[in-house]
Amino acid sequence: MGKYGPKDCTKSPRYCNIRTFMLLPYLKTLDDVDFVVAGVPYDTACTTRAGARFGPAAIRDASMLLRPHNPDMDISIFDYLSGVDYGDIDIVPDDIETSYTNIYDEAFKIYQSGVKPIFLGGDHSISLPLIRAAKDVFGPVALVHFDSHSDTDDNLWGRKYMHATPFRRAAEEDCLSMDHSIQIGIRGPIYGSEGLKDAEDLGFEVLTRRKMRKMGLEASIEKIRNRVQGATAIYVTFDIDFLDPAYAPGTGTMEVGGFTTWEAIEIIRDGLKGLNIVGFDLVEVLPAYDSPGQITSCAASNIVYEFITLLALNKKSK
Repeated sequence: MGKYGPKDCTKSPRYCNIRTFMLLPYLKTLDDVDFVVAGVPYDTACTTRAGARFGPAAIRDASMLLRPHNPDMDISIFDYLSGVDYGDIDIVPDDIETSYTNIYDEAFKIYQSGVKPIFLGGDHSISLPLIRAAKDVFGPVALVHFDSHSDTDDNLWGRKYMHATPFRRAAEEDCLSMDHSIQIGIRGPIYGSEGLKDAEDLGFEVLTRRKMRKMGLEASIEKIRNRVQGATAIYVTFDIDFLDPAYAPGTGTMEVGGFTTWEAIEIIRDGLKGLNIVGFDLVEVLPAYDSPGQITSCAASNIVYEFITLLALNKKSK
């Protein structure tokens, strides 16, 4: 049994005390833990709807319904893991470069400690400093990128750091193992035919929504596993708009024709199980546009739960 785990909700109601992810202890510590959940509430690099700065709080709030045993994967997570809610990384709302420095410094410290981080965004621009820090600890990482957009634009309005540019910058800065990096679920209208070609020219394998639908779920999962095979360190980033708006209305740039929550969870479970994943992030949850029932935040919290389950399964197999 890990040192830190969620409180026992059979003895104290879920809605008591402050909100942390899955009711874990709120501790800014890297001692005696296998993983931390950390918020990165930066959203001033988004292009349309703002408000993802409130994503970490909304995901934590929805996560109070999660329980420690994952029956589908047949594992009690905290029999193998110790984890805490690390709180949020301090950012500067109108200064992306200072925010990037703060995010990088905190992420580097977590990676260097050997603890597995799960970061809650924020907009997708936050992935760049998280990946930079991972590269400086582990070397170039293979990227598994769930999204409806490739986020490989060169700039927007002349600005190099936006939520539509992080993976071009990461590739240009040699942060990624391009031979093992893949983008999954890309779809929706774009400004020109060069959009997808730019991502492929950078070295990404691009698995569009259309390809995945034609291939089927099992073949898509096999494609993901084949792509990352041989990678020594993997970073997973999950934009909530990978899901169809019916399952994730609370986001900034919705694209119709996406994936169900069931499909996303199956891809995570079968596509990522057993891999050496050094970090995760989940981004672009925008609670102001969520439904009254917290559909998006609930989906996000359950996807993070599956990330944690993967860590527990890896620890169990050792």
